[in-house]
Amino acid sequence: MAWNRVHPRLTHRGPWLEHAEEELPVLHGTLMRLTVEYLPGDRDPKPVWLWCSATSATSADVDRWWQSFLRRFDLEHTFRLMKQTLGWTAPKVRRADTADLWTWLIIAAHTQLCLARPLTEDLRRPWERRTEPRRLTPARVRRGFRNVRATAARPAAAPKPSRPGPGRPSGSKNNQRASHHSVGKTIKRAESIKEHQARRG
Repeated sequence: MAWNRVHPRLTHRGPWLEHAEEELPVLHGTLMRLTVEYLPGDRDPKPVWLWCSATSATSADVDRWWQSFLRRFDLEHTFRLMKQTLGWTAPKVRRADTADLWTWLIIAAHTQLCLARPLTEDLRRPWERRTEPRRLTPARVRRGFRNVRATAARPAAAPKPSRPGPGRPSGSKNNQRASHHSVGKTIKRAESIKEHQARRG
């Protein structure tokens, strides 16, 4: 179900803490109520309330919005996989173009894991359920990827053995300071409304 031109009740908190005027604006939008008929485990399904800032929405728009809301779980798990398993945030890069290159390498690795689904076996944990090979998650494909790599074709030549360079002499200091980049606004906000009014007053 959906209702048009419904506005939320704003308060002087969060993003509206710095609002100069006493009266807050009225933001019209579309209110949606999403209910399901059945949940696993005979649980009582509670409705989910969603709000979008667009007005005069059609039924196709409403369907697209609540389906996009459900897809956020896939996005959150994908980012978690990239950070914790594939090491997206592990290297301490100092340049923006290096960070972009590393991000594209992580995306390429994620794509390889998705394409290797039909080639790997399900090495599941004792507490995990059985899954069809074509529906394996990238994390479960990664467990058996070493077996896939041994049988897959290698377009690149075998790496040549080499020794690392001498590096900086022991005991010497690094005189080349790393470049620092501004991360944006770093002003500390007030934790409460009273503290915010005391600062303004």
